[in-house]
Amino acid sequence: MSLDRHPKSIYRETTAWTTAAVIGAVLLCAGCSSSSQLGSGGRETKTMVVVYQPSHQSDTGVNFNEALVCNGIVESALAASTNVVQVHKVWSYNVQGLHHAREGSNTKIDHTTMIDSLGRISGYAYELKETNKLHPDVFIAVHNNGATNRNACWGYVHEGDAGEQQNRELAQELVEAVCRVSGLENGGVLGDSSPNRNDYRCKNTGKLSFYSLDENVNSAPVRVLLEIGDNKVSYDLLMDPGIQKKIGKAIQAVVELRFGKTGT
Repeated sequence: MSLDRHPKSIYRETTAWTTAAVIGAVLLCAGCSSSSQLGSGGRETKTMVVVYQPSHQSDTGVNFNEALVCNGIVESALAASTNVVQVHKVWSYNVQGLHHAREGSNTKIDHTTMIDSLGRISGYAYELKETNKLHPDVFIAVHNNGATNRNACWGYVHEGDAGEQQNRELAQELVEAVCRVSGLENGGVLGDSSPNRNDYRCKNTGKLSFYSLDENVNSAPVRVLLEIGDNKVSYDLLMDPGIQKKIGKAIQAVVELRFGKTGT
């Protein structure tokens, strides 16, 4: 700097340099902060949102509460979370002001879409309303089967929507994982019209469907329903808290392996 320059000029230059340095430091810090939200290749990361829906049915077997069994499995899945995905549970079992909050069929209009004479929505409708509030990427319903006379696990997916193939792949992985830790037979992956029961239909396909898997009801792009064991043949297995814990951990492990890689 030349010694013959006016002091005010020197002051202005020094102040400008200091201001620029401060702004640069702030931008650098902001850049560091934002980079923590980026994955490989500079892509923004996203933590996937997973919703579990344990059965709320308490009337599906003798001396057997399907809701409590399935909730035990789901609570074990939640407890096994390592936070690489966001996990939530939706359950109507203890919610007041609903009809069929602890019973009802996932394939029957009276138990799903109907509003009763008191103006109440169903337990299933409540669960799906709460699910959609979470904007989930993945939805997994956990139920037990009945009257199959098979000690098995099945996966069900909704037929006819854009995500059917992806849903089938996830369902297959989940069924395999459950069977591996429980000893249940692999019953395979089926479409939700295959039980051919009751009267709820998807408006897009016209087929009998599971209400909770219908894309017109459930906003999650990936949707799977598991039927784990038969409430009679698999009774002892399903009532064992240790087995419930193993199944829940196995389900969560599949979810984290498949959906825990963010930014992809």
